[in-house]
Amino acid sequence: MTTVLRSGVDRITAAFARAKEEQRLCIVVYITVGFPERDSTVALATAAVDGGADIIELGVPFSDPLADGATVQRASDTALRNGIRLGDCIAAAGEVVRARDVPVLLMGYTNSFLRYGVDRFVADAAPQGVAGLIVVDLPSEEGAAFDPVLSSAGMVRIDLYAPTTPDARLARLLPSSRGFAYCVSLTGVTGARAAVGADVAAFVGRVRARTQLPLVVGFGISRPEHVAGLRGVADGVAIGSAVLDAISAAEPARRADALTTFVAGLAAAGRSA
Repeated sequence: MTTVLRSGVDRITAAFARAKEEQRLCIVVYITVGFPERDSTVALATAAVDGGADIIELGVPFSDPLADGATVQRASDTALRNGIRLGDCIAAAGEVVRARDVPVLLMGYTNSFLRYGVDRFVADAAPQGVAGLIVVDLPSEEGAAFDPVLSSAGMVRIDLYAPTTPDARLARLLPSSRGFAYCVSLTGVTGARAAVGADVAAFVGRVRARTQLPLVVGFGISRPEHVAGLRGVADGVAIGSAVLDAISAAEPARRADALTTFVAGLAAAGRSA
């Protein structure tokens, strides 16, 4: 096995530092592992990086993705039917890291990681260069139990904060967060939306007042104008369902090229005018 020497934390830090130096938003792209085909992931993830993605979230398919809308649900179902399991996701992440030296996070649900075993996960994922985890259905207070073993391997657990999170809870949780803070732009499930909520800037401001971490806005971000509207508000944007839609809409032989073009349009919108 090839051992990756630079830690996941280092990759995340470097990605945001580079985006800040270049006066642009950090672009985070989500792709479900094993969608549309079992072996699609690495080619699509590298295509996204070639289009301007700074961080890749690889979705771990799960049978009951309660935080996700129809697009991610369908992708997850396809991936499960393609036989994808967490071990396959770890292996795909390692291939992406070796191909493009970018931060790769695995994003999924608690049961997938607990069933695999957290210690086993870290032992397998750290040598592959996996930067860490986003566990969407795990409350921050309970997720803290993951942190010592992740931290010992240079990995992080990224917390999600919703607009409904009270200030007192933000003040309690943010000091122990690492990597970046994921600000959910809406209440409800993932999925492309026509517009970003008018209250996002105020919510991001509440989070920023309590941490020095970079702030990423996700859920519902799907168009270049959404990205442009978050310049000066957030430090990065996360795009998932719209990425999967772009992949699905393309002819199979053109999927990687179509994704590169789609991400390039979002990345361009994230640059200072």
